[in-house]
Amino acid sequence: QVQLVESGGGLVQAGDSLRLTCTVSGGTFDRYGMGWFRQAPGKPREFVATMGRAVNTYYSDSVKGRFTISRDNAKNLLFLQMNFLKPEDTAVYYCAAETSTGLLSSRAHRYSYWGQGTQVTVSS
Repeated sequence: QVQLVESGGGLVQAGDSLRLTCTVSGGTFDRYGMGWFRQAPGKPREFVATMGRAVNTYYSDSVKGRFTISRDNAKNLLFLQMNFLKPEDTAVYYCAAETSTGLLSSRAHRYSYWGQGTQVTVSS
């Protein structure tokens, strides 16, 4: 059973930075495609960033150039470095694991396992 736990969220001001961490247990992390998604109140879940097992990456247009996804396969960790945060980045952030192919994907239905989420609030 694959389990994911996010951490690192918090309350920051616009322009600040945060780094989210997703700790993955179970299975073989270096074979997984991984993704970050977010959901703001009253809005649907939104793709943020993804990294395949080949360490290739893809970002949503709204975060490209500000956010960086990375992974540490030795420690089973996935990161999301968020710089120049904006109030519209406020959301619950979720990490997810794609365990079938290890490919990166922006589509939520491709992911089999999800974390509980961590709240990020950016004040103006």
